[in-house]
Parts: sequence; C-alpha cells; structure tokens
Amino acid sequence: MPDANPTPAADPNPEPADKPAAPTPNPAPNGILLVDKPGGVTSHDVVARARRALHTRKIGHAGTLDPMATGLLILGVGPATRLLTYIVGLDKTYEATIRLGVATDSDDADGAVTAPAEPAAVARVTAADIAAGVADLTGDISQVPSTVSAIKVGGRRAYDLARAGEEVTLKARDVTVSRFDVLAVRPATTDDGAPVLDLDVVVDCSSGTYIRALARDLGAALGVGGHLTALRRTRIGAFRVEDAAVEIDPDMPLRSAAGVAAAVLGALPVTADEARDLRHGKRLPGAAVRLVGAATPTPAAIDPDGRLIGIVERRGDDLKSAMNMAEDAS
Repeated sequence: MPDANPTPAADPNPEPADKPAAPTPNPAPNGILLVDKPGGVTSHDVVARARRALHTRKIGHAGTLDPMATGLLILGVGPATRLLTYIVGLDKTYEATIRLGVATDSDDADGAVTAPAEPAAVARVTAADIAAGVADLTGDISQVPSTVSAIKVGGRRAYDLARAGEEVTLKARDVTVSRFDVLAVRPATTDDGAPVLDLDVVVDCSSGTYIRALARDLGAALGVGGHLTALRRTRIGAFRVEDAAVEIDPDMPLRSAAGVAAAVLGALPVTADEARDLRHGKRLPGAAVRLVGAATPTPAAIDPDGRLIGIVERRGDDLKSAMNMAEDAS
C-alpha cells in the first residue's frame, strides 16, 4: 500500500545507513529475501541491516512499508535486484485496524489529531452504515493518496513539503480494492476517554493503494473521521509473510533469481544456444509463438541448467531480452 509510502519516524535503534558494509564475499550473494519487518523501523533500516549482514551494498526492496507497519518486505540482493521491478507491481494483502471517530493529519496513529468526532456522532454509526461505506470503497476506485506520503511533488517528497508547512495537493489515482472485509467492530475509547470504533479489516488491493487513505475515506463518509492504528502486510503476489525471516542471518539461504522470476512471470525454457544468443542481445527468430498460453507476456528465460538468462518479450514474430542477467549471476 503504499502504505507502501512511509510516514517518517525516528528509528529507536538506528542502524547508520552510511556505515560501510564488510567486503563483498566471493561469490557475491544473489537472490531474493523475504523479511517480516518489525514495527518502529523504516524499510530503509531493514535494507541497511541486510547490507551489513550479507556484506554487500547491492540490496533494494519492492514496496515500502510505513515505520509503524509490520509484515512482508521483499529484498533483492545482488543482480536479483533487477527483478524488483517485476515484483513491486504485484497485488497485496493487508491486515489493518481502522479507528473511526478520530482523524489525523497523516491518516495513521503517528499523526496529530485534527478532528475528533462528537460522541453522539460515533454512537449513531451502525453496522449497516459501515458495510455501505466499505462497499463504496471496494472495486475499482479513485483514491487520493495520503498527504504524508513518499510521492514526489515537484521533485520533493510530499511528507517533506507537509512537514515544512507547505500545502500539498496530490492527484487522485485509480486503484483496485478486490476485497475489503470487516472482521470485527470493537467499541473502544481514546486516551482522553472519547468513544471510538475500532474495525479489524483485511484488504486485497492493487499496487499503489493506500490503506491509510481507505481509513480516512471511510471515516469521512461516515461523518466521524478515521485513521489507521495498525497495519500488517501479509502477501505480495504469491509470496506470504509466513515464509519470511524475522531476523536477517548472514548464512540464511536466498531464494534463487530463477525460481522467483518463474513464480512471478512464468518460465520459458530455452536451449543452451538460445541462452547464449539472448545474452548477446540476439533475437530468437519465430519464437514468439511460444508465448501462446504463457502466464505473462514477459516470461523468465530459463536455461537447461535452471539458470535465469533474463526476461524476454515479443518483438514481432521473434523473442528478445527485455532484461538480461549477468552470466555469472543466476
């Protein structure tokens, strides 16, 4: 979700990002790592820790999580970072808690309260009202991202502009919320004793959806305001948080680039000669017919030894590499 785009917060146990990583081991690490991010740290903090643990600076991630959020963060290590482009756009699943009755300037619990609702207004919210509001936010919708987000406006992050007191206007974007289920509605009170309603929800959505914005918009539709108090990402495409590492161990095995690319894009077996030609930038003449029935129009070319050659695409009747992996990195 973008809650994939963070509300910046201080790391209570900062890991200096500029601290040099140890010398890169030989052979250099290459693959995909699933991490269960804890709350209170940024996604960049997780990357910095992985760089030190795995002794390489060539690590990136596919889809930021807010500092307060927990859950699945996918890291690319070494040459496999080139696959992150294909992972970041996958659909995602989140578990979240929405608090109705209070709005904040960041649409989550890290922000300042801007509009507490009157107790009587909260008391008037019914289960039917909530169901109707959720239904309006399900399907193909137009969503304005949260102001405190990492979206760039004129070359600057929206959250930097907001913190500087500048007015931030973000354009609505089309997203798809394929599931928005309310699992529980729990009456609660704020620290000041004001009545609120806490909703435990599960959301399946397209990449680029802001769960914070769903909380904000649901609260606004019900006339009481709303914000997010908890967020956990449990799935990105076929990858699930149950399979993620809680701690980053220097000796932990990485998922192979070939296996991940095949899982995300589908596999296209190629011969050794075809693999060589693709690596050298040559087309595979007349091979586009092999895409018939393929899982995606850009499958992963896998050689007879199970190595990832690259990602191929159609060019007329031929196939050509859209992205090549280095020959010693599969």
